Amino acid sequence: MKYSFKNDYAEGAHPRILEALVRTNLQQQNGYGSDQFSQAAEQLILDLSKSPKSRAHFVSGGTQANIIVISALLRPHESVIAADTGHIFTNESGAIEATGHKVHGVPTADGKLRAQDVQNVLDQHTNKPHQLKQKMVYISNATEVGTFYTKSELQELSDSCRRHGLCLFMDGARLGNALTAEGSDLTLEHVARLTDVYYLGGTKNGALLGEAIVINNTALQDEFDFHIKQKGGMLAKGRLLGIQFQELLRDHLYFDLARLANTQAMRIKKAFQQAGCSFLSDTYTNQIFPVITNTQIEKLSTHFDFYVWKKINADQSAIRIITSWATTEESVEAFIREIGELGHE
Repeated sequence: MKYSFKNDYAEGAHPRILEALVRTNLQQQNGYGSDQFSQAAEQLILDLSKSPKSRAHFVSGGTQANIIVISALLRPHESVIAADTGHIFTNESGAIEATGHKVHGVPTADGKLRAQDVQNVLDQHTNKPHQLKQKMVYISNATEVGTFYTKSELQELSDSCRRHGLCLFMDGARLGNALTAEGSDLTLEHVARLTDVYYLGGTKNGALLGEAIVINNTALQDEFDFHIKQKGGMLAKGRLLGIQFQELLRDHLYFDLARLANTQAMRIKKAFQQAGCSFLSDTYTNQIFPVITNTQIEKLSTHFDFYVWKKINADQSAIRIITSWATTEESVEAFIREIGELGHE
């Protein structure tokens, strides 16, 4: 039997979501997100973030959320700044560029953008109108390399964006993991206050599918639903998304699941540390990147699935291991035992 640590969406949905979908299945509701479940889920998000003027919209996936937000908020001559590890820069098949908007990829050591990174891009594009106008900063939290933003880091970036008239958009596909990570001092309330738009990811944290786009800047809220419809993101049976987020958020199940995934990842991280391994980045979320030899990778691959993330040299590579809300004790214990053998080689 092989255990998979390749992603955090390999399983279906948390049982409570399936139960809720069955329980409400024959209740007739309005379509296109105007059902009572979606309205209740939106109110839960606004209450949890203490941001009553925000507006939430539910779509099916992360790439779709990124396309809709960026294409809706940018004019044709405007561009977006992102870390070069950012999902829109490396993993969405040119989706943002296909809408006509350039992504400026900025090299970073830890997947996080700083105010100076933004300033450097702006300084390189002063020949207006011959060069593109930068209008948005895109960040991921947690990042694609498993790191997270602290409150002070997000505050500094937010202040910089507001000084320069830039929209700050947070990709929250793994936001639950970022907010519940050891050492995180950021809350959903801080995210709502410091970003113009973010989304709360469900697909990677217990839902069958779904992301909640939350627009905090009231100047950006008008007619956003037109963009959702035009980009194919408005489900006729919007209740399927509303029910899931209502169930995840009504008693903090969302954060409990993210915290569990982080805890399992840290157990595996500790085992690699005890085996004498180094890491590509120091992470406290549900993604870890240990550096091991190619021989060790081959050995671990016998019983476990994971991605070989980055070649370090001829003999070593960094692998990416991801835990999920459904990662079992059995799989973690088996992995820890096998990792322990690496330390004896």
